[in-house]
Amino acid sequence: PPHPDSSDTEPTLYYANVDEFVRGQIIPVFRRRVGERAEHRWAADWWRYPEAVIRLEALWRAWESLRLDPALGISVWLRDHADPQLAVLMDPDGPFKYSTDTNSPGEPLPYTPPPEGLFPDVRDGE
Repeated sequence: PPHPDSSDTEPTLYYANVDEFVRGQIIPVFRRRVGERAEHRWAADWWRYPEAVIRLEALWRAWESLRLDPALGISVWLRDHADPQLAVLMDPDGPFKYSTDTNSPGEPLPYTPPPEGLFPDVRDGE
């Protein structure tokens, strides 16, 4: 017999787009001290950096897939996706190396909303 949670339809995305994912998972969860004098860099307007957008999009898509594995999904996502991608993104020589955005210890990463319509809800097209 089929698993009670199974269906013939593909699972829907949890987040509507990469911006919603960044606001829901990256900004509040990965609280690193960032700034010119800090060990890490981040740009509140991350969506202005093509390399950051593609890396964050990859993180989001991997998260959407791996979240469906209740046993190891998030662990695998952290080890194989989040840790290496965030290391590149936040590296002092990474895509945000010229960013002057800062935060205080323990605070969420800085965030500036993207222009309206830049990241439409893609759940309709899934």
